[in-house]
Amino acid sequence: MAYQVKVQDFEGPLDLLLHLIRKNELDIYNIPVAEIANKYLEYVSVMESLNLDGVGDFLVMAATLAYHKSKMLLPSPAEAEDDEEDEFESLESLRLRLIEYQRYKEVGQALGERELLNRDVFKVHLGTDGLEIEEEPPILKASLFDLLDAFQKVIEQAPKDTLHEVIPERIRLVDRIVEVLDLITEKESMAFEELFDGAPSREGIIVTFLSILELVRLRLIRAYQFEAFGAVQVRALSGGEEQKEKLKETLQSRES
Repeated sequence: MAYQVKVQDFEGPLDLLLHLIRKNELDIYNIPVAEIANKYLEYVSVMESLNLDGVGDFLVMAATLAYHKSKMLLPSPAEAEDDEEDEFESLESLRLRLIEYQRYKEVGQALGERELLNRDVFKVHLGTDGLEIEEEPPILKASLFDLLDAFQKVIEQAPKDTLHEVIPERIRLVDRIVEVLDLITEKESMAFEELFDGAPSREGIIVTFLSILELVRLRLIRAYQFEAFGAVQVRALSGGEEQKEKLKETLQSRES
């Protein structure tokens, strides 16, 4: 049975729209459909190539954007418009839903950060006489789409295929997940790109990326950035031989 990473456990179609709007500094109240549709399809194409489970919902959104893009570019008969609108969400309805979703998400993030204070994070008041206290930069959680951005950069920097065909040894995802966890646990924190140093082939790069996604989903590692859309770092959240053995058993049971 093929191993699949479920994208529903990360973010959904509206999250990708918000990511593209913020990354490209677009106006959420006046979304340029033609531009956003092309970029959206690029992300969906990458997710399809990785065989991620749950891409269907993203395809529905992609079809909706493609429909409105074609509607703007090509005149359509008035009689057919009503029937087509029944199949696809109207652009105004999508815009209002996206704005409302953004508000809820911002409130949720604010509440989530608030819970950290005095639970996982504590304020410390120190005297500054003769001391210079350097504040640590804020840490931002990297989303699935931030990871996809970083993954695309790794793919672009990978060596191109040579003319002769070499049949590589098949890489087991289960084994690679454990290897990646070992590597991150050993170094505690490292750059996203460093995890691909030992995976020069395209298959190795893809398997390594899927391993990172699964470890993030299982909350064994954390992907974060020091600035929005900046370089992605990964950090081990928990480790130990006992937990690693439980992870192996869980992954092997899924494959069987």
